[in-house]
Amino acid sequence: MALREVLQFPDKRLREVSKPIATVTDEIRELARDMLDVMYDEPGIGLAAPQLGVAMRLVVVDVAWTEEDGLRNPRVLVNPEIVHAEGTFSWNEGCLSVPDFQAEVERAERVRLRASDLDGNPLEIEAEGLEAVCFQHELDHLDGVLFIDRISRLKRSIYVRKRTKQLRQERGEPRSQTVSQAGEELG
Repeated sequence: MALREVLQFPDKRLREVSKPIATVTDEIRELARDMLDVMYDEPGIGLAAPQLGVAMRLVVVDVAWTEEDGLRNPRVLVNPEIVHAEGTFSWNEGCLSVPDFQAEVERAERVRLRASDLDGNPLEIEAEGLEAVCFQHELDHLDGVLFIDRISRLKRSIYVRKRTKQLRQERGEPRSQTVSQAGEELG
């Protein structure tokens, strides 16, 4: 089966707020498997269901994985929520849905989150550093928030202009289209 496509900015579906998962079904399990396949293929260390166009509260994370060693230790989180956060620090973030861009983002240094696994077992996870950043980044996706929403307006507008120009060139469109401040194409 072909891998699902990762939605990329400025796709409006990335801005949707995801719905909680009432019951883990076979379809949800298949979605989780697909998400892991896409995450490792891209490669990335986290992926949220909205990035594949599915507005459900489901994320996959594997911060220890690298292409070099190939060892996988994925976490699949159903209905995750951050219940405690403390400290602040900056981390240079990128995103599979925001191509060709990285920026420093201020995040909580430590978080505690609650979720369920695919078998309905409750999970409580304490995380810090990269893992804390990854959880916050992926949970933002569940609320329609991209990491570029957490950087300065100037840096965001520079990226939006660059991305819009790139998309126009890929589609062979003239330069007459404009972009709103939020990055959605107008006209």
